[in-house]
Amino acid sequence: MTVVPGGPVLVEGPVEVTLEDGTVVLSDRFMTALCACRRSRAYPFCDTSHRRRVRTDRDGDSDRDGDRNSDRDTDGAES
Repeated sequence: MTVVPGGPVLVEGPVEVTLEDGTVVLSDRFMTALCACRRSRAYPFCDTSHRRRVRTDRDGDSDRDGDRNSDRDTDGAES
């Protein structure tokens, strides 16, 4: 098992994970990434949601997509 700082827990071999509610999920992959941030839509498996961060520009406005849409108006039209 390997803990990736700021990322998932990597577990070698097929794994069986028992969730808090008693549900058992299986992965037969040779390496399984288990979510440690609880942001994954595929929880308990990692979907790289830990990589997405809310960025704040100098004016204090947040942009969830980084600066990819900074050249668009609020209605989505290009400026």
